[in-house]
Amino acid sequence: MAKRYGFVMLTARCIDCKACTVACRAENEVPIPNSRNWVHSGGIEGVFPDLHQTFQPGNCMHCDNPPCVRVCPTGASYKREDGIVEINQEKCVGCQYCIHLNEETGVVDKCTFCLHRLEKGLDPACVATCLGKARVWGDLNDPESAVSRLLAAFPHYQIAPEAGTGPSIYYIDVPVPADFLDKMEARTTHRVARANVPGVAARETGSSRQVMASLLEGGARRA
Repeated sequence: MAKRYGFVMLTARCIDCKACTVACRAENEVPIPNSRNWVHSGGIEGVFPDLHQTFQPGNCMHCDNPPCVRVCPTGASYKREDGIVEINQEKCVGCQYCIHLNEETGVVDKCTFCLHRLEKGLDPACVATCLGKARVWGDLNDPESAVSRLLAAFPHYQIAPEAGTGPSIYYIDVPVPADFLDKMEARTTHRVARANVPGVAARETGSSRQVMASLLEGGARRA
């Protein structure tokens, strides 16, 4: 079965620390104040002293039926076989029919799942740096993947399902116990998309320390 990559966002674990936003900008050289991902909040809710606030991480939905691909006049926006929605920047003319324009480059800039990291067997930068483990990624078509196990175990939802776009980002609002995540992480092996990356062997993702070292090394090279 073909891979279909997606995210599961655990909103109860997000504290809006902005680590995902900073990591994405650094990893993908996104110019400030632009961002490929975000964290939304409806503000503080409840009546004192029973107050709470929920944060909702987000990025490109990598839809099954992406409207950005349908409206692109040049074919720059396209969907890969593994479900990742990409942009061929050489074909992009900056018409902005699809999404936000990077004013420095004149072409559209969006979440790519950090494809260059996936090809090396690493997590996307936003996942690798999430302190609360609020962002989880994996193959939605693999019942043993972390995302599939989360969706099977907890109630979840998608943003605007009535639009019929089939977003590949799911949200879980109920608290997910830390021991569940620890057991899930211990069992999960992320695999690279072999069909699109000839010659790259599948392997487990690095530990969080290895991932951070990779990010820091990449930043030092660019500096």
